[in-house]
Amino acid sequence: MAISRIAFALALASGLASAQAPTTPKPAAAPAPTTSQVLGRQLSNLEREFVPAAEAMPEEKFNFAPTNGEFKGVKTFAEQVRHIASANYMFAAGIAGEKAPADLGGENGPEALKTKAEIITYLKASFTYAHKGFAALTEANATASIPTPWGQGTTTRLALATLTVAHGFDHYGQMAVYLRMNGIIPPASRKP
Repeated sequence: MAISRIAFALALASGLASAQAPTTPKPAAAPAPTTSQVLGRQLSNLEREFVPAAEAMPEEKFNFAPTNGEFKGVKTFAEQVRHIASANYMFAAGIAGEKAPADLGGENGPEALKTKAEIITYLKASFTYAHKGFAALTEANATASIPTPWGQGTTTRLALATLTVAHGFDHYGQMAVYLRMNGIIPPASRKP
C-alpha cells in the first residue's frame, strides 16, 4: 500500500510539474508563396543565367552563328539575345494586359539594335519589365482566358509566365553551345 501511495504521489507531482512548465510557442508557419512569387523566382533564375551568358560573349563574336554540321539558318548569338528580350516584353505585356513598352521588332527582335551594349541594355530592361508583368499575376487571374499577345487565339497569364521561363531556358541552352564553340565556359557552369 505504501508503494501505491508513493507511486501515486510521484505521478501527481510529475503531472503538476509538467502542467506548470513554461511552453515555448511554436513559430507561426510562413505563409505559402503566391503563384506570382513562385513564377517570379523562376524568372529570376532564368535572368541569373541568361544575362551573364549574354555578357560573356565578346563583342567581336556577338554575331557568331555555327556553320558546320546541321546549323543552316540558325540565329546568331545576338539574334538569340534580341529574340528572348523581345519575347520577354511580348509575354509580360500579355500577362499585364497592356501594350509592350518597347519595340518588339520581328522574329529576331529589333534589327536597329546592333551593338552588344545596345542589345544587353534591351535584354536587361526586358527582364525588369517581365518581373513587372509577373507581379500582375494573382490567384484569381492566373488561369482566366486572355488573348494571346501574338494575336491568334487565347491563353492564360499562367501559360504566358511559364512560356517566358521555358522559352528563355531553351535559348539559353543554344547560347551555351555557342559560347562553348568559342572556347567560353558559360558563367553558370564555371566553378567558383
